Amino acid sequence: MSGSGAVTRNTLRQQIADALRDEVLAGRLPPGTEFSVRQIAEQYEVSATPVREALVDLSAQGLLESVQHRGFRVRVFSVADFVEMIEARSLVVDGIFRKLVERGVSPGASEMLVSVRRRAEEARRAVRSGSLEVLIGYDLRFWRELSGLVGNPYISDFLHRIRVQCWAFAVPHLQRDPQLMRDGLWDGHRELVEAVTRAEPEEVRRLVQAYNRHALDWAGGL
Repeated sequence: MSGSGAVTRNTLRQQIADALRDEVLAGRLPPGTEFSVRQIAEQYEVSATPVREALVDLSAQGLLESVQHRGFRVRVFSVADFVEMIEARSLVVDGIFRKLVERGVSPGASEMLVSVRRRAEEARRAVRSGSLEVLIGYDLRFWRELSGLVGNPYISDFLHRIRVQCWAFAVPHLQRDPQLMRDGLWDGHRELVEAVTRAEPEEVRRLVQAYNRHALDWAGGL
């Protein structure tokens, strides 16, 4: 019974963390929002323990900050923070694609590539329709699955964490300004996965560099 209880609690902890992360990425928990463990526990009608664990997890991921004697606060990222995220992200992504292009995509990865292409198409459609929340979901899955082709979960997890933080910074700015929504969204997912599949290192490098320039130019205009 105790083992079953631990699994249930850990699952609940993850569910709460995922739900709160989605609230941040949807802009429903804006930067600077403060809340207590008790408030979140009452909102989700659960006990305080898994909530506290979920909030600690999100703090470790950089999305929340602990506020002494008051609870937690959604982290406020600056433009300088975002530029540093892009630098870190670019180093990781460059290494991922260099490794993929050098060794090629294994035949066993063909099924995963089908899923990656599907995420790419959905992300492009979301960009063109201006569906930010939908785009974020598909974008995160796209990069998670594409980086997963390397076969190193530590790399995939690190990149995912940075990408979540990038979106946490970007969402409030994109939601405030419709022009930024039109100009600030990158939609090169499909071209990138195809270049990786064809093992074309120069094209991969060009696309990744253009992607990073796009993000930095966008941030520079804020």
